[in-house]
Amino acid sequence: MSAAPVRPWLRDFRRPWLWLGIWLLMIGAVVATSLVSAQDLPPAPFDGVDKVEHFLAYLILAAYAVMLFQGRRAQSVAVAGLIGLGIGLEFAQGALTVSRQADSADALANALGALGGLVLGPTPAALALEWLDRRVTR
Repeated sequence: MSAAPVRPWLRDFRRPWLWLGIWLLMIGAVVATSLVSAQDLPPAPFDGVDKVEHFLAYLILAAYAVMLFQGRRAQSVAVAGLIGLGIGLEFAQGALTVSRQADSADALANALGALGGLVLGPTPAALALEWLDRRVTR
């Protein structure tokens, strides 16, 4: 019985640590801005803009993950992790900050954004990061 070939989780990058590091920095920025004091954030230009911001942040994180990770399983695991992060950060806002509160609508916006990014997977756009890697690391 032959062993199944091991399929790497990351796409075929010349500098995988660079692209993975950028994604981790993006996640760190989302965590930091989620837990910073509300007084340190710019005022919202209109009601509900925070839901749009949550959706877009997780859409970008998930779309990047789809471009970073190879295979639907790895991409789905990354997106599930992002959904868990979004829910966990909402709990953390309620428990660890005095000027922020947990909001289930924010958690829903996070999850919908992450799922929206997953849709990129079967499209040619999912290969954009590999294309950029080839161009930048010649």
